[in-house]
Amino acid sequence: MRDATRERIVETAAELLARGGREAVTTRAVATAAGVQPPTIYRLFGDKVGLLDAVTEHGFQAYLADKGVASADPVADLRAGWDLHVGFGLANPGLYALMYGDPRPGAASPAATRATTMLRALVGRIAAVGRLRVAEEQAVALVHAAACGTVLTLLATAAPDPAVSGLAREAVLAAVIADAPAVAAPGPVGAAVALRAALADTDAVTTGERGLLEEWLDRIAATAPR
Repeated sequence: MRDATRERIVETAAELLARGGREAVTTRAVATAAGVQPPTIYRLFGDKVGLLDAVTEHGFQAYLADKGVASADPVADLRAGWDLHVGFGLANPGLYALMYGDPRPGAASPAATRATTMLRALVGRIAAVGRLRVAEEQAVALVHAAACGTVLTLLATAAPDPAVSGLAREAVLAAVIADAPAVAAPGPVGAAVALRAALADTDAVTTGERGLLEEWLDRIAATAPR
């Protein structure tokens, strides 16, 4: 019964969000539309922020359902991930604004955190084959910032140019990804980035040694020409 009530409230809030934006998702409006008393919402979600986080997580499930199976080409998968991210944001402006348009210093919605984790995994696969020009975390931050900025800009534009997303995507990928897979001698930066990505697969070093090695590799990766 509790789970059914929770699901009904989340779906109701999502419908209100889609129709009227965040301003329509008041505790009173959600309670009335869902046929519950306002205290029920606080009991199930803690506060309005908890309710909104549940709504974004609900919407993000649809995003995950659209994701295809990973291919053998991590760069192609990152391109596809960008396009899916932008498509999701443009099709769900209210949800996207909840996930990315109202940042909380030092925190993020659970859905946004999951999205970043997925992006980090994609970038990690590219790093593992020696194709990153920069350190992993720099690549993740740049792709994330560019994709979010692209969506928010397009949402705020009266007549958005559909070519903007592809141009932004390719500009960012050119900045962080090498043109070809690393070969026998990828250079110190490529080797450092690739080894950094592969450290999780070995237990040949202690925890302390791993931390020191990661610091050294990050320092080498940071010497990539800008």
